[in-house]
Amino acid sequence: MTTAPTPRTPLAPRDTAAMASPAPGPAASPASSPTAVGRRLSVVADQAPDAPVPAGCNSSSPVPDVPGEASRPRKAAAAKAGADLRGEVLLALAQLRLAAPRQLKALLLPHQEGTDHVRRALRNLLDESPALVGRAHRAQQSYWYCAPAGLAEAAASGELAPTAGRATGKRIASSRTGLREHGLALVDTVIAFHHAQVADHADWQVEVAHPTPAGNLVPDAVVLLAGGSSAFVEIDRTMSYARLLAKLERYDAYRNAPPSGRGNAARAPRSHWQETYAGPYLDRPFPPVLFVFAPALRRAAPDTRETVFHDRARRLHGVNYRMTVATTTLPRLTREGADRAVWRVVGHGEARRVLAALPKAR
Repeated sequence: MTTAPTPRTPLAPRDTAAMASPAPGPAASPASSPTAVGRRLSVVADQAPDAPVPAGCNSSSPVPDVPGEASRPRKAAAAKAGADLRGEVLLALAQLRLAAPRQLKALLLPHQEGTDHVRRALRNLLDESPALVGRAHRAQQSYWYCAPAGLAEAAASGELAPTAGRATGKRIASSRTGLREHGLALVDTVIAFHHAQVADHADWQVEVAHPTPAGNLVPDAVVLLAGGSSAFVEIDRTMSYARLLAKLERYDAYRNAPPSGRGNAARAPRSHWQETYAGPYLDRPFPPVLFVFAPALRRAAPDTRETVFHDRARRLHGVNYRMTVATTTLPRLTREGADRAVWRVVGHGEARRVLAALPKAR
């Protein structure tokens, strides 16, 4: 006789009365971003089972700490907490392509010691039939990604942006060419923004194509900031300076692409970036392009690469760009915080600024 498979706990649907994630401490949470509104999945630590009932225990005892019948509500709450965490883990992997357990713990359970709860949630997702997640092992480390069934379940929840969750991340997690380290550096950048409350971890989209006359522009990520504006994010570990400058040329082409569509009686035709990132705010400028230089073996230190990049970008392009380009290094970003003065603007000297004080694109 065959045993029926364990029923899967579905991801919760949207609930417009709830927020994306709680504030990481007692401080008040910042104003939520437009896409953060409406999330229902709560980030709650998975809990270990209660201790076994000792012999002779009076189950009718009114003392709440005595195991027995009175512990059943707590056990039910623990099961619900575990289901919530599993849903959050699945959504994070679907959105970010891959992550290590320490990174998922930093995003979802920042005040929890150790990764036990996250690892338990990952194992439960892996044990589903079919498996909702997969993992790759490299150098005694495990890297997790969404399996096709997990992507389908995450997409069915309605919690992902329409352009998110279309790649499993298996190729990146199993890569031997640096793709995995690039992806992990992006997740560390997301963590730095999330902890600084500059942007919620759920408000990132990875590798979304943007049309230009010269072909698609594919940023490493686009982030919706807490104030409602957006920013492009590029992670650099090993790219040549020529390719970095060519990427800037592609952003310039996207910025200057001709309007598409006919417009209407109320407004003139608008370009793709205006329709996508300006919305109803006709005076909103082109999103800043943020470069994060991450460490890599057999490469110059991130600080050195950042300095050389500024020299070449300023010398070759001067003030011709009609966009804001700012840089930092991943060690500085994680050490000081994304909300601090860690951003250096191309063409504006060596002084560093907070993200909110970056000059607006012309």
